[in-house]
Amino acid sequence: MHQEVTKDRIIPFQRNDKLRELVLSQPQLLPVLSRFNIALGFGESTVEEVCRRNDVNVETFLTVCNFFSSRDFALEHVNIESLVGYLKSAHRYFLEYVLPDIRTRLIAAISTGTKSDTAWMMIKFYDSYVVEVQSHMKYEDDVVFEYVLNLIKGLCQSGFTIEDFVENHLPIADKLREIKELFIGHYSADLGRVDMLNSVLFDIMHCERDLLKHCALEDRIFVPAVRRMEQKVDRSSTIFDTITPKIERNEKELDEHGDVVLTAREKDIVKAVARGLSNKEIADKLFLSVHTVTTHRRNISNKLNIHSSAGLAVYAIMHGIMTLEEGAVTLQ
Repeated sequence: MHQEVTKDRIIPFQRNDKLRELVLSQPQLLPVLSRFNIALGFGESTVEEVCRRNDVNVETFLTVCNFFSSRDFALEHVNIESLVGYLKSAHRYFLEYVLPDIRTRLIAAISTGTKSDTAWMMIKFYDSYVVEVQSHMKYEDDVVFEYVLNLIKGLCQSGFTIEDFVENHLPIADKLREIKELFIGHYSADLGRVDMLNSVLFDIMHCERDLLKHCALEDRIFVPAVRRMEQKVDRSSTIFDTITPKIERNEKELDEHGDVVLTAREKDIVKAVARGLSNKEIADKLFLSVHTVTTHRRNISNKLNIHSSAGLAVYAIMHGIMTLEEGAVTLQ
């Protein structure tokens, strides 16, 4: 039914289509299901029936599915609150599952490569990319989506419109493309791990496509929907001021090279974390309370935008706080 082809286009998915058939014909819709909190096992149920059972706006779901499948999609009935929920879930999917999983497998694939220095540089390059994605998505979660959710309540934020988001909505898949090109064109892989590295590269390419599609969805569906909502809100009578999160780098002490300055104690903490010590072990080693160590770690993570022990190890090696050999255990 939904596979019927006209002279010009493929018929868009409809609410009476069997959801099972949609997913079997378009496997790229699997992550779309999870981002709408729809679990598998829906049998012969239609799109409308599954959406109703899971409290999902069916028009928004169909719009996203049709967009991901390169079919015609309708914007006029998109529920913006449902769409924001989808986008937030997509962010969690990338940040908590896809990108960390790629990093773990990438380290396994290149950790015995013929040029270990090159291997670690590739990991550091990947880590810097993840930090950029985290910053990009945190801005959308904390600023843009909060602005939109207030619009739903009929409230406008002083000094901000969706056009501010559009002007700064930069692509976030470019570095993945660079990583792919560096491996394919320049990296000499260990012959015993070529299959492992190729598998990771395949997933990097898939993540790149998924991120490009995600950003395109924001541009082509989310932004037009917000523009229509803005036109309906009386900005003169409902404006309120809100504290827009400051860009943290402006509040950080920087050295002459533009790098964040850590105190001597913070460097001690970073080195201990990078060596794989627990908060209790760090506290005992440095004669501090566990609470003090926890506070230091939180402050360090906020300063550097690095939250994992492995990421702190890479940072410590890059800035001479510890050697590659000292951080090797954490990085494996």
